[in-house]
Amino acid sequence: MTALPEFELVPLEKLKAHEEIDEENVVEIVGRLENSKVFDDPIWVARGSFVILNGHHRVEALRRMGARRVPAWLLDYESDLVSVEPWRPGLPITKAEVVERGLSGDPFPPKTTRHHLKVELPSRPTPLSVLVAPPGPPAHRTAAKRSPRSRSRASGPG
Repeated sequence: MTALPEFELVPLEKLKAHEEIDEENVVEIVGRLENSKVFDDPIWVARGSFVILNGHHRVEALRRMGARRVPAWLLDYESDLVSVEPWRPGLPITKAEVVERGLSGDPFPPKTTRHHLKVELPSRPTPLSVLVAPPGPPAHRTAAKRSPRSRSRASGPG
């Protein structure tokens, strides 16, 4: 049975790239996102492996903007709902090669693979404010808030 795509805000550190990025494309996307303040095109991710199937440049743009999560459609990559082909003529690319490149940290050059989906996914605009978390308090301030009483308990009997 084929699992239908599921929408999720995926932690950035879970994602694995199977393709390199083109710097100019990332800079352009950052500019568009800064203007719109909305991420409106969720990436596609292989469920389980978290290999990015579509959206490497958008992920890198969000990373540079300080995002901690990425809107994504989690796909059953083994299903017949998802297909892959090369962008340029040449040898065919298999789904297994895509996952292997993503998990090995040895990505293909930019725009090597092209994924297709046999179902239409609904729009899921996500405000950047949801993705980019404000920085937390510095660690030294958090530690300094402990009271003398709690420190003496932590050190044990004297």
